[in-house]
Amino acid sequence: MITQFIETLPEGKTHPDFTRKPIALTIQEGKFAFFKAIVTGDPTPTVTWSRNNGDVSDTARYQSKYDPVADEHKLEMPNVMPDQADTYKCFAVNEFGQAMVTVVLNVIEVGFKRAKAETKPEESDGTLMPVLKRKSKIRPKSEKAEKKEGEIDPKFWELLISADKKDYESICTEFGVTDFRWMLKKLNEMKKEREEEQATFVKSLSNLKPIHVNADNTASFEIDMDLIEPSSRIFLYKDGEMVPYTKELGEKMRHSLKQVGKKYIFSVRELMPDDAGLYQLDVEDVNMFSTEFKIPVVEFLVKIQEVKAVERQDAVFECVLSNPFSKILWFGKNLPLEQGDKYDIEVSEDKLIHRLVVKDCLVVDKGIYSACAGIKTCNAWLLVEADKEASNGKKSARKTTRAGGSGEDLAKIAQEQQQKLEKERGEIQEKIKAAKEAKAEAEAAEAAAKTPVTKAPKNGAAQKEKLSDAGSSDGTSGAGGQKLADPGDEPEIASGLTDVYAPRGKLTELLVNMNINCDGVWFKDEEQLKSGSGISLSKDGKCHKLTIKSCQDDNAGLYRFESGSCRTQGKVIVGDIPEFDPDDLHKFSKPVIVKVGQNAAFKMPFPPQDSMAVTWFNKGSELKDGGGVKIVKEPTHSRLLLRDCLRTDTGEIKIQLRNPFGIVEAITQLIVLDRPGPPEGPVEVVETTSSVIEIKWSPPTDDGGAAVTNYIIERQQAGQCLWTKLGDVSAEKLTFRDRNVTHGKKYNYRIYAENSEGLSNCLENADSIMAGIMILSGPPGAPVVVSASKTCIVLTWTPPVDDRGVPVIGYQIEKRKKDTNQWIALNAVNEPIEDVKYAVKDVTEGAEYEFRVSAINESGSGDPSPPSAMVCAKNPNMRPCFKDPEDFIVVRAGNSARVKICYEAEPPPTITWLKDDEPISPWIKVINSEGMSQLVIPSSKRSDSAIYTIVAKNSVGEASFDVEVRVTDEPKSPGPVELEQTVHGRLLISWAPSPDQELDDRLYYVVSQYESNTRVWKTVADRLFTNTYAANNIQDGLEYHFRIYAKNDMGLSDPSQSPTWGVNSTRVPIITNGLCSSAISFERPPSILVPLKVQTPPRGYQVFMTCAVRGCPTPSVYWYLDDVCINDDNNYYFTNSYGVCSMYILRVRSKDSGDYKVVAVNSFGQAECSTKLIVKD
Repeated sequence: MITQFIETLPEGKTHPDFTRKPIALTIQEGKFAFFKAIVTGDPTPTVTWSRNNGDVSDTARYQSKYDPVADEHKLEMPNVMPDQADTYKCFAVNEFGQAMVTVVLNVIEVGFKRAKAETKPEESDGTLMPVLKRKSKIRPKSEKAEKKEGEIDPKFWELLISADKKDYESICTEFGVTDFRWMLKKLNEMKKEREEEQATFVKSLSNLKPIHVNADNTASFEIDMDLIEPSSRIFLYKDGEMVPYTKELGEKMRHSLKQVGKKYIFSVRELMPDDAGLYQLDVEDVNMFSTEFKIPVVEFLVKIQEVKAVERQDAVFECVLSNPFSKILWFGKNLPLEQGDKYDIEVSEDKLIHRLVVKDCLVVDKGIYSACAGIKTCNAWLLVEADKEASNGKKSARKTTRAGGSGEDLAKIAQEQQQKLEKERGEIQEKIKAAKEAKAEAEAAEAAAKTPVTKAPKNGAAQKEKLSDAGSSDGTSGAGGQKLADPGDEPEIASGLTDVYAPRGKLTELLVNMNINCDGVWFKDEEQLKSGSGISLSKDGKCHKLTIKSCQDDNAGLYRFESGSCRTQGKVIVGDIPEFDPDDLHKFSKPVIVKVGQNAAFKMPFPPQDSMAVTWFNKGSELKDGGGVKIVKEPTHSRLLLRDCLRTDTGEIKIQLRNPFGIVEAITQLIVLDRPGPPEGPVEVVETTSSVIEIKWSPPTDDGGAAVTNYIIERQQAGQCLWTKLGDVSAEKLTFRDRNVTHGKKYNYRIYAENSEGLSNCLENADSIMAGIMILSGPPGAPVVVSASKTCIVLTWTPPVDDRGVPVIGYQIEKRKKDTNQWIALNAVNEPIEDVKYAVKDVTEGAEYEFRVSAINESGSGDPSPPSAMVCAKNPNMRPCFKDPEDFIVVRAGNSARVKICYEAEPPPTITWLKDDEPISPWIKVINSEGMSQLVIPSSKRSDSAIYTIVAKNSVGEASFDVEVRVTDEPKSPGPVELEQTVHGRLLISWAPSPDQELDDRLYYVVSQYESNTRVWKTVADRLFTNTYAANNIQDGLEYHFRIYAKNDMGLSDPSQSPTWGVNSTRVPIITNGLCSSAISFERPPSILVPLKVQTPPRGYQVFMTCAVRGCPTPSVYWYLDDVCINDDNNYYFTNSYGVCSMYILRVRSKDSGDYKVVAVNSFGQAECSTKLIVKD
């Protein structure tokens, strides 16, 4: 708002004004906020800031600055707080006025403050703006709580709410969600709740378009949103953090909002990898739209290059990427390009080389083309040159060559890059493998450190240890030890103990085989064992056995067997065999049914266990991760995803869990639904009569996984294109009776099998099936020629005498050219001619033909008729005649004059042009073509005005036609104008004729009058062929001006101005001769003041005759034509205005020519004048 203090500003001084106003700002709490403005004014204004609810005097929170370089005034708020949200004002004041603008600051409160939660909310006075608290569960990283086991990321639900249904599967796969039924149920509940929240702020929400990269290195997403309150605040978040944006693309802010009606477009410019994330649009505290921006890591190894192509040639742009990319975006002149008739988009097998082919280049295809991969772009020009070899006005042929390309060996570059990527992947895998091996070695070393060192057995199969003192050995059997006397009989362990994985609750045996029959002792964790408490010790010859009847956790430990100086030991590890929850197993066992092309997902939960291997099988074959198979193994579950399932994938799906304690398996079935295969053929004809055709087929070999529900039958009449559905039959019925057939016609049939997934391909009969037997019609009468011309021959004939009981539906005509033997059909059998008359237009001028006709019925075309007489395709002889010619043409001098005359004649006539019955000049061109002749006068002059005659003559006769060509120009102004008052109130105006009057007999004059009281020019006389005019009702005390224009067919001339007539003008002197005025008499006989003028108008033009008569008393005026009074003739219009007598003929005729006479009569006598009217043809 601008207020000016004074009414008129001094020269060079101005009041304050804003050249740049502050921009409304929405910002997160704790950020740096600022407003800036640029003002003008002389003298320089003083700028101050204020806010509606509070002051800005606190310098710690508000800092007002001025930048003299940029000429900007700023209000800065470091570490902005929610209580600073308000409407701010900026004032610019000087001695001549004041300017003021307002701007809104919105502050978003982030997080939860305990101090605020504990304090009671104070009553609001309604003046402060509310601080926003989001309802969305997406929070900044700093506020995110630790994710619990099995908890789904809230980001999953936000993306699903805003996504299309076709994207549900990919989003579920990304987040590992396989229970689609549960997901859809919960999603519908969340959508309903979200729509209720949105309804408080928006009337409608539609056209949600996810974020995408544009050709100008920006990313944008858009929605159509109808706000209930236009003042509602709109916020933008990225990964839960508020993003400041501007409604004008500023110099610093990269995020902007553009509103066009109800459409909101949010853009991010100068894209960087950090811009990837989840973007959300909120109105107040309610989320409206969520979209994820993914930025792949990719670079252009070879960029697209400029292409110069010739018209009708293909242009190629190609590039090489650093990483495989299934599809990149191509843009042409900032518009996205798609695969189609105009463009080919090609990708190599390794997905590193990408090409764009612009097919059949034209000049309009010239422009900048760009490739976009992620946020990386490159662009180049396409220049299209005109084809110089093309004929003038004709389109050149399509060229087979291609222009463009990078000029480098792209395959080699791509191969090197592929090898580099494989090498990097190998190095990463080696590092992972080395890390696993190092971890395994560390675990082994740690286990070895805890295991006692024992002596290896001699035979390598058992472990033993010799004690240095035999008497101190613990190797006893029962109460005492056994001393080894003979070294040759020393016991040795043939097969010792090893580590045993014992399933919990199962029987477990430990066996030791000795080389001799000897006794031994069992120990567990250095404690000697005896039979009992679920443990049984037994000996069978050389075999010593320890049996644990039901392994429990307390049975786990280090077991040792000693016999003499030999010992062997092994661990007993008690654990559980992998198992499935019965509910999960029951749920998993239910078959998974998908359609062809869809993904099949399987998930099997299980209790977490160490050292457990998970393997998936399909129809007994192990599945490996890669290609169309995705296997995810987690501690508590495993998922299998089969992408783009085929019908052949149907079969048994098995998951196997294996650990040292045992193996467990779960089995389910995968059923891939598809359309059934086509019915088995061939189509058999069961019955065919004149009214019924019955056909038979066999069921398809593959029903597509779903039972065939019915068969659909279509029919086509032989020779036609249209297929008509006849109906369907149930799956049990494999025959169909077609009762709607016509005797003698042939039919084709298609049979489709249908199940719940759709229609199969069709089974079609090999040969057409005829209804009944064929009956053809007899021959019609021979064709008779009705008329013939060079473009058309009209024939007629009579219907056949014998139609053999089958109605005729039409006829087929054939022609044969003279001196040939081939008959050519002019219409197909399925396109019969219904009438017995036909115009044959497919003829060649001058050629001779004969014709014959065949009758067509339901069975086909019958016997042909006898041929007609030979007829020649040429026009009949004809005397020349002209078609609707124009007889009068007006042309402006200097322009070219064209006289076009169309004619008909046979044979073609000889054309001759004459000017006033004389041959035309050499510079006048004559252009003759078939049926038309043109006379062209370049740069016409007045001397070219004449009567031009065209003469057409052939062997039949001769015809001629006259055309008057009038070459004229805008007329020159009339000569000087004189005024004379003849009687009181009447003024006689006369002027010198225009110099063009003698050259143009169609020239006339127009008089305009100006009065001082109205000050308006008005036309008082038109179409005057004389040089005088009597103006009536001239009043005293007023000034009059008159303008005289010359006018012809080209328009008006410049006016000739009359002298001023008015207050001081000389009046007509009254001669008294000494007599008293009362003795003066004004009575006098009639007299002619202005006589009639000779008129010579062309026929059809208007005629205007006028003369001036005076007398007292007022005389009666009579008009005569050839001495016949015409006052009562309706073809003439007469006026008499204060002695100015006029006659008007609207359209003059030849019979209007003659001698015209005007007779004025009163009581004192009469006066007359006469003229001639000559009407030109």
